[in-house]
Amino acid sequence: MNTLGSGLKIIGSGTAIADQSLTNQDLSNIVETSDEWIQSRTGMRQRYICSADENLASLGVKAGQKALAMAGLQPDDLDLIILATSTPDDLFGSAAQIQGGLGATRAFAFDVTAACSGFVVGLNVAAQFLRTGVYQRVLLVGGDVLSRWVDWSDRTTCVLFGDGAGAVVLQRQAQDNLLAFEMYTDGSGNGCLNLPYQAVPQPLTAGKTVAQGTYQPITMNGREVYRFAVAKVPEIIEKVLFKAELTTADLDWVILHQANQRIMDAVGDRLAIPSEKMISNVGNYGNTSAASIPLALDQAVREGKIKEGDLIALAGFGAGLTWAASVVRW
Repeated sequence: MNTLGSGLKIIGSGTAIADQSLTNQDLSNIVETSDEWIQSRTGMRQRYICSADENLASLGVKAGQKALAMAGLQPDDLDLIILATSTPDDLFGSAAQIQGGLGATRAFAFDVTAACSGFVVGLNVAAQFLRTGVYQRVLLVGGDVLSRWVDWSDRTTCVLFGDGAGAVVLQRQAQDNLLAFEMYTDGSGNGCLNLPYQAVPQPLTAGKTVAQGTYQPITMNGREVYRFAVAKVPEIIEKVLFKAELTTADLDWVILHQANQRIMDAVGDRLAIPSEKMISNVGNYGNTSAASIPLALDQAVREGKIKEGDLIALAGFGAGLTWAASVVRW
């Protein structure tokens, strides 16, 4: 076993967004809505959606290349690639496509599906490989192309979602910069947020059928998801801070899944965290599911907000229902 240590550190980050900007005004030409209606309920002004020439793997490769460049590493330095996504290009998984696109020939690659909690879940999964010394460097990508699965005639959901990918490079070291984490699932709430498979009976031979069909557009009970998020997210952040022997006053930054500005404001209020510590870019990118936390993280790093040694709480929440949080030192 390698003796570098039993901890980990994020040493690079990167992002990639889709080519096409879709503004609130654009949406008002598609469904009955307005810029004022969308902004007042979500805080969103625009989002980015993939063109026919883009896919999840291409976004993941671009984000990974930027993260590797910040870390000063080459693709062959990676031991593992984890892709957190619910919208793979291939139902068998797209992590391998990213591995091939990067040319990371030494890295094993696999997908993690945990919807909007996916990036934080992926971070916590990656930590186990690094802490045990099995791997030394991991690329974690969070990405989704939800525009594929939006009902563009449903104004309650089509205004919310955008496409993108974000990535971080994690490296094993003696000091552990992942100070604590928690993860939860409540399957009884699964019906609140779905991208369901709809089967159609297909006869094969006498008395035998198979179920063939396709996935249906996203459906969401917005009221229930809001209630779930504003109850569970403050609670899980308090739990990880307790485990790390910290308080909210110790935090430099909080990065939540960028689902809705109203949810983020409510969580900040319940935890008495000043708004200037709550990082938000939902206005420009919308809800990008597993990509939203690494997109906000990378932007804050490159803008010079997040600095060496800063303490950051990360929290994802969404379909499943799942919610997960981590406290990291940058």
